[in-house]
Amino acid sequence: MKTITADMEWQSLAQKALNGECITIEEGLAVLDSENDEVLPLMHAAFRVRKHFYGKKVKLNMIINAKSGLCPEDCGYCSQSIVSTAAVNKYTLLNKETLLDGAREAMARQAGTYCIVAAGKGPTDKELEQVVDAVREIRETMPLKICACLGILKDGQAERLAEAGVHRYNHNLNTSKANYPSITTTHTYDQRVETVEQVKAYGMSPCSGVIIGMGETNQEIVEMAYALRELDADSIPINFLNAIPGTPLENAGRTPSMKALKVLALFRFICPSKEIRVAGGREVNLRTLQPLSLYAANSLFVGDYLTTAGQDVSADHQIIEDLGFEIELNAL
Repeated sequence: MKTITADMEWQSLAQKALNGECITIEEGLAVLDSENDEVLPLMHAAFRVRKHFYGKKVKLNMIINAKSGLCPEDCGYCSQSIVSTAAVNKYTLLNKETLLDGAREAMARQAGTYCIVAAGKGPTDKELEQVVDAVREIRETMPLKICACLGILKDGQAERLAEAGVHRYNHNLNTSKANYPSITTTHTYDQRVETVEQVKAYGMSPCSGVIIGMGETNQEIVEMAYALRELDADSIPINFLNAIPGTPLENAGRTPSMKALKVLALFRFICPSKEIRVAGGREVNLRTLQPLSLYAANSLFVGDYLTTAGQDVSADHQIIEDLGFEIELNAL
């Protein structure tokens, strides 16, 4: 009688993903609960799916923190929140020339997507017009895809961004619906979902992801992946909490590197054709295992994040080269 090995089990999940079938909650939990000794065959199975949809290409993205601090929200993970005492720069929305300089830097880093991110519950009409003005000029002068992350949008704002040429709008679910009230109380999980649906309605590509390491259970991690599959998010940033001193979650610790890899494999199996992006906290949580993340993920941020430092861009380029992968330029 043929013995079913762990490798065969993971390959069966890869085959389900390639067949368009969704793995079960039990199978998702098996991924997260697997022994660390099984991580290499697990990543091999995830790579089979990733390679089918994306080959060996890696999409690069760059963030500019277009408005820092001064946020009235109480998100427990965020150093820019009103409840945070972290020492961060605080400034109003950057002027157009600074946003254009950021776009030029994104091109220098070989990033195909430039992400304009502004802290706050949502943009004022004046702030929105500043972003729209910058986006129009970037689209006219540079071959970049533009992602905006400005918070909850009011009536008419999604339409304005779409008309200006914003390709993608990011609004992360961040955590599970059940865990949401323990992370923030100044807006709801449902408001986040509604914002993603709103930007989809105006033809912008939906980007929505999670932050792992905020007290969620493994069951909730699987539920988050299912929720993003249901939302049909085109891009899914997987952040791993970087617990910043001065924030309510400063003592949350870090996600073990092997657990982080299992999470990435899980999201690849549940959202097989989507851009899975290794995002904030990868340097702190994955540490020396960062290269392995690209066997499940096909996208990453280069450079710094909002208020925390990333690693040198040349190190990311070197990882991609050493893996035998290649940078996909100008890709959404």
